[in-house]
Amino acid sequence: MISFLGKEECHYKKISYKMSKFSLKNKTIVLTGGASGIGKAIALTFAIQEAKVHILDFSIENALETVAEIKALNAFSKAHKCDVSKQKDVNRIIEEIAKDNSIDVLINNAGIAHVGTIEDVKESDLDRLYNVNIKGVYNCIKACIPKMKKNKAGVILNLASVASSVGISDRFAYSMTKGAVLTMTFSVAKDYIGQGIRCNSISPARVHTPFVNGFLKANYPGKENEMFKKLSKSQPIGRMANPQEIADLALYLCSDESSFITGSDFPIDGGFIKLSN
Repeated sequence: MISFLGKEECHYKKISYKMSKFSLKNKTIVLTGGASGIGKAIALTFAIQEAKVHILDFSIENALETVAEIKALNAFSKAHKCDVSKQKDVNRIIEEIAKDNSIDVLINNAGIAHVGTIEDVKESDLDRLYNVNIKGVYNCIKACIPKMKKNKAGVILNLASVASSVGISDRFAYSMTKGAVLTMTFSVAKDYIGQGIRCNSISPARVHTPFVNGFLKANYPGKENEMFKKLSKSQPIGRMANPQEIADLALYLCSDESSFITGSDFPIDGGFIKLSN
C-alpha cells in the first residue's frame, strides 16, 4: 500500500503507451482544477491520448508543474490562472482559447470541501462553497456552450460525488453543492442533446489525493496512518480510489467511444452507494 504521505506522482500509474481506442487527437480540452490530484491525473492521461489540454487553476504555480510534465511527454498543454467563481475571468480565458481552437471537451473538476453539519456551516462557508462548486461549474458551462453549439458537438463532464446521491455524515454544505452539480448535469444534457452536446458526471467516493494527506495531517496529527487506514476501510472494497482510476473513466466518457452516453452519472465508489451497511 502506498504511504499516505507518498509523493503525488505515486497516486497514479505512469502510462507509457497510447491506446488505439479512446484517442483525443486534435481535440481541445478545458480542464478546471488540473494542477493536482484527480485533475492532474486527467490532464496527463488526456495528453497521452494526444489532446491539447488547457488547465484552468487558481494555483498557477502547481498548474505550470503539471504543464511541464505534459510537455515532457511531447504533448501540448497550457496553464491559465483562473478563479472559476469569477465569470469575467472564465469568459476571458475561454475566449482566448477559442480564438485558435474549438472547445471540444469541458471538464469541471475544480472544487473545495467542507466538514460539518448544518450547525457548523457559517454563512461565509456556504458562500465560499457555492461560489466554487456551483457557480464555478455554471460559469464554465455557460462560457463553453456557445462554442460547442457553433460546432454542433461537445462533451461536458462534471465531477460530482457519492455525496450527491446518499447521505454522508458531517458533509452538509459539500453534499448540497455536489447535489447541484448532479442536477446541472441532467439539465444541460436534456437541453442540448439535440445540438450534439453530451453532458455526464462522475461520482467518486474517497480518492487518495494530496487533499486527503493534508486533511489528515491537519486534523489528526500523529495519527495520520491510523486514520488513513480507517477511512480506507470505510469503502466496501477496502481501499480508497487512486486518481488514475477516475481519470480512466473520464477518458472513456470524453472519447468518441462513449458517444451514446449522455445525461448519466457514473459512481466510481468501491461499492459505497450500494454495498455500505
